[in-house]
Amino acid sequence: MPSLFGRGLLTPALILLVGAVASGQGAENRITVRADRPGPRISPTFYGLMTEEINHSYDGGLYGELLQNRAFRDDSRAPRHWSLISDGGGAGKISLEPGLDPSLRVDIERVDKGQRVGVANGGYWGVPVKPNTTYHVSFIAKVSPGMRAVEVGIEPTKGGADQASRQIAVSGADWRRYETDLRVGRAPASLDNRFFITAANPGTIWLRNVSLFPPTYKNHRNGNRIDLMDKLSAMRPTFLRFPGGNYLEGNTIAERFDWKATLGDPAMRRGHQGPWGYRSSDGLGLLEFLQWAEDLHSQPVLAVFAGYALEGQHIDPGPKLAPFVQDALDEIEYVTGDVHTKWGARRAQDGHPKPFPLKYVEIGNEDGFDRSGSYDGRFAQFYDAIKAKYPRLQLIATAAVRSRKMDLLDDHYYRSAVEMARDSGHYDGYDRKGPKIFVGEWATVMGRPTPTFEAALGDAAWLTGLERNSDLVVMECYAPLLVNVNPGGAQWPTNLIGYDALTSYGSPAYYVQTMFGQNTGDVVLPAEIALASKAATSTPAPHGAIGVGTYRTQSEYKDVEVTHDGTTLYQKDFSQGMDGWGTRGGRWSVVDGALRQTSNAPDVQAYAGDKNWTDYTIHVKARKLGGAEGFMVAFHVLDGRNYWHWNIGGWNNTRSAIQRHEDGGVDEVGEATPTTVETGRWYDIRIELQGGRIRGYLDGKLITEVNETNRPPAKPLYVAASRMSRTGEIILKVVNFSAEPMATQVDLTGVSRIASKASGWMLSGDLDDVNSVQNPVKVAPQAITLTDVGRSFGHTFPAHSVTVIRLRAR
Repeated sequence: MPSLFGRGLLTPALILLVGAVASGQGAENRITVRADRPGPRISPTFYGLMTEEINHSYDGGLYGELLQNRAFRDDSRAPRHWSLISDGGGAGKISLEPGLDPSLRVDIERVDKGQRVGVANGGYWGVPVKPNTTYHVSFIAKVSPGMRAVEVGIEPTKGGADQASRQIAVSGADWRRYETDLRVGRAPASLDNRFFITAANPGTIWLRNVSLFPPTYKNHRNGNRIDLMDKLSAMRPTFLRFPGGNYLEGNTIAERFDWKATLGDPAMRRGHQGPWGYRSSDGLGLLEFLQWAEDLHSQPVLAVFAGYALEGQHIDPGPKLAPFVQDALDEIEYVTGDVHTKWGARRAQDGHPKPFPLKYVEIGNEDGFDRSGSYDGRFAQFYDAIKAKYPRLQLIATAAVRSRKMDLLDDHYYRSAVEMARDSGHYDGYDRKGPKIFVGEWATVMGRPTPTFEAALGDAAWLTGLERNSDLVVMECYAPLLVNVNPGGAQWPTNLIGYDALTSYGSPAYYVQTMFGQNTGDVVLPAEIALASKAATSTPAPHGAIGVGTYRTQSEYKDVEVTHDGTTLYQKDFSQGMDGWGTRGGRWSVVDGALRQTSNAPDVQAYAGDKNWTDYTIHVKARKLGGAEGFMVAFHVLDGRNYWHWNIGGWNNTRSAIQRHEDGGVDEVGEATPTTVETGRWYDIRIELQGGRIRGYLDGKLITEVNETNRPPAKPLYVAASRMSRTGEIILKVVNFSAEPMATQVDLTGVSRIASKASGWMLSGDLDDVNSVQNPVKVAPQAITLTDVGRSFGHTFPAHSVTVIRLRAR
């Protein structure tokens, strides 16, 4: 079996020897794999990666740069993340000199003998130091007359001997570039360090583009972190979707990912404001994305800006959109053109003469949020121009279109584990005559900042369905991929791989991706599950308390009333205070008889009422005071992890939908409705609950209606089977979603011979288990060996487990 863990990653300490049970010996359930009835071929680009700049995925994450705000562009008023060093009797000050190319001015007014004055940068929540490691320093500087030398180095934040330092001779009133290496010796690995530039004599230093790089993957000059690249490589991705998601669009058109501005010398790139609350240095630009894919032996899936930004700005089809279409053509030429083309020659000038392979181009991102209805026409304009020049490219639409026949449609899903499992057959009945499917973003959203083991179970169940339908679903990728786990580092709750500046870890969901990505055949084998009969279980009626909340928005609520069949169950006049209401996050107070929330935090809640309430109607008035979105009114509230709410004016104040939270996971129920909440206006909100039926009214108008009466339960077992045509090897993936071990008989039809020993991997744990920087492998795969295997054999799949078995067969 191929190694599950790539270079530099751990090797599991435990190998389980599991004896197979002879045919018919007490197995209650049955899995039948039809090896003699091979199904569709599995797409060679099935398992891949999606990436965007969120959660400090690039700056402070994969991108190797260790200094934050290296170009002094994060704040136009002050040098954020830089501080004055003034040891002993020294005195000085630092200031930002703004402009097209801002610089940091360091005025050293007095330095006593043996002392120093200068600046320090704490990096991204610390500057990491590893023993016997060389770090590369570069900066652009000019100095006042008399300034002869500076010292650069890395030192412990709390004092002590330098980890490494070096004197650099400086001179001249003109800008010059300086470079040197810092070698750390036998010092222990540590994170609590800072980088410094100081001088020992009075004068002034001006600095631009101060950079500190550790060793990088494959020693690229402007490269990526080795440990994170090793983890990505272990997933065996066949493609990399970039620049991905909201980062492509930007909050405004001016803040989109402008690929041409990311070319050339990284020190000269101006960067841009990203959509997740911080600036991007653009150190990881278009060429670096392409090299990233190349390093992983993956195909690039290029997303091009298509004329829509997150805050609703869009460009109608026609002459005004034409420059953006041309920009996409130029971008494709940069990727694929030979050195005799304009942009191919530019790529060669940037250091990569050989063209990159390109098969898929995605036009925009989540353009279903564009309420103008312009995407159909925008897609057509891009489609016609790209197909005319590059007819073999496969074009991906991000929303349904009628004007042209898309090659692929990009679907996105974020749900709880139960919903992922329930919907594992989502694509079973899809029309094979329609477009192919790219599941370009999906995840079981449970766990913060990385998934719980329960989320990993939901992911595994969902993946069995995607793999089974790989004739239709030709590509899939989990999102988001990366997260800096430090306070303030994450903007999205559940992410695949976590890290700080020093170390990283894979979540339980990461190990599911790795187990599945490393163990996939090229042909689907039909696999059937027959479960032992179980007594029918009744499902309790939907019930729970009520609540109100906000997401990055300031709002207030009043006149709360809950009724049942015309009888008032609860009524609240906030003029008497907020007694009986509990809160989670935010800043809550009572102002002028209304319950007011004034923070800009995400996902804050206030709750009240009886958990036993069922079949009731909520009445509440709400007013938006400021912020990004609208209102959230909760119902069926059991606790802070299990509740429903009507999200009114969510998704950057563009739409409304019912959302269900289960054990920390969230999924959208029913169809969303375009909705915008105005600031300063009172709205009347009414939610009617009757069994599984939910109706939401805004100012007396029915906006949302869903019916969950016939909601199917999650199954205990999920399976996918495939075969390696070259070797005949059968790969079996089984997810036990239940809390009980599942004794199962495995039958392989159409197999003449099978080796008596099989190998594989098993992942299990408690549902709430998570991995972390402190405990990176609490949940990790264990190697297993099955003995006494035959064409029919028994195996017990542990409770809450994911198992991959490789069977050598003919």
